[in-house]
Amino acid sequence: MSHSDGTDPAGKTPVPPECCGGLSNVDYSKMDFKPMKEFFNLINFLDPSFCIAVIAIAFNPLFWNMVARWEHRTRRLSRLFGSSHLACYCLAFVIVLLNVYRSHSMTVAMRAQARWQLMDGAAGFYGGVAFVALGTALVVSSFLALGFTGTFLGDYFGILMDEKVSGFPFNLTENPMYWGSTANYLGFALIGASPVGVILTAIVAIVYKVAIRFEGPFTEQIYRERAQRHKRE
Repeated sequence: MSHSDGTDPAGKTPVPPECCGGLSNVDYSKMDFKPMKEFFNLINFLDPSFCIAVIAIAFNPLFWNMVARWEHRTRRLSRLFGSSHLACYCLAFVIVLLNVYRSHSMTVAMRAQARWQLMDGAAGFYGGVAFVALGTALVVSSFLALGFTGTFLGDYFGILMDEKVSGFPFNLTENPMYWGSTANYLGFALIGASPVGVILTAIVAIVYKVAIRFEGPFTEQIYRERAQRHKRE
């Protein structure tokens, strides 16, 4: 045991403070919050372009999850288009258009608001390029591993894969398409030295995190149902 004054029982050897009390020992009055204050002062959260971008970010995964679950439950789109593959392709086309609009709305918001001088340099630029390269690698490799229907919710249309993809990039993260897309947005925000771009990227990450919590268990349920059908057969 150690004494509360930071010495051992003999009173000779100094003992470091316990880790659980570390934050209570921080003198926040000496911390410089000026850069953080400057960062947020450059963001206009009431700007219409920012609000539109937030709506586009939140709407996209909500839309494709609702439509895909409705299709899984009713098979209405497959019957309407006469083919589950054609229905999946049509939904994919809409998803791509929505994602293009989301990217456009985020770009408009970044151009409408101020750049941050602290980010506007070689380090920010090359850091952004690195994130874009990483994000693009994750998105492209994920698409190649899953295929078109695997990428665009084919499971919900009854187009199931033979087995779970476990190779690159899925051996790095379970959702490389989502996190690759997020890395791309962060990269462009850094390249543009855009505080509002960083905030919008954070919103993208939060929305994806929520979407994953709903999509993951539902997709696993679809494959469990197939396994149970195979057992009965």
